Amino acid sequence: MTAPAPPNENRNFYGRIKGKALRPAQKRYLDEDLHALRPVGVSMEENPERKPVDPRGFFGDDRPLWLEVGFGGGEHLVHQCQLHPETGFIGCEPYINGVAMLLGKIRQANVKNLRIYPWDVRDLFDVLPDRCLGRAFLLYPDPWPKARHHRRRFVTPEYLEPLARVLQPGAIFRVATDIPDYVRQTMEEVPHAGFECLTPEPADWVQPWEDWCSTRYEQKALREGRRPHYLTFRRA
Repeated sequence: MTAPAPPNENRNFYGRIKGKALRPAQKRYLDEDLHALRPVGVSMEENPERKPVDPRGFFGDDRPLWLEVGFGGGEHLVHQCQLHPETGFIGCEPYINGVAMLLGKIRQANVKNLRIYPWDVRDLFDVLPDRCLGRAFLLYPDPWPKARHHRRRFVTPEYLEPLARVLQPGAIFRVATDIPDYVRQTMEEVPHAGFECLTPEPADWVQPWEDWCSTRYEQKALREGRRPHYLTFRRA
């Protein structure tokens, strides 16, 4: 079975890599499908010196590229692929159970415009050139609720600064979360990384985007009485 690449020894990684036992079909998806869908030149095995890659090699052309960080079960990512077949999507997710779920959805939907990196998005940031991505999504990221763990959140300079570097000027960055303190930190940190907030008022946060596809994590939040927040930023 194909597993995530080993971590970069020069940085810490926090979070789950594997959950409950995979079903036989999910193991088959990983063995049969994942290798062909990985973006060329991103993994530590392929590119240990972390040389810059040409993202046109991901799909063999110069189509627009969008990124989803931590795609969970892949519902939203497949939905966006179907809405924008002319766009190439890259999904980064270290949780191998989520990768297996996405592979099953890809088979069912027969989408062709998606590449999967089953590990830390910082590996991708390491090798991407400046201003190569047209949009990014961060949907229901790990909340790390304890105050001492807030530095592990995505909305910190360690992640936001390289994200800003690889996004084109005017690119949209969407964040969805059901954690009020994550909203607070997002609203504080993202503008400092070179983004303009397009949803500055709390009243703006309650309305999902027109092309939104609710995820399993959002449905869990709603069942447990937590309110989703939808935040939109634009790369300056």
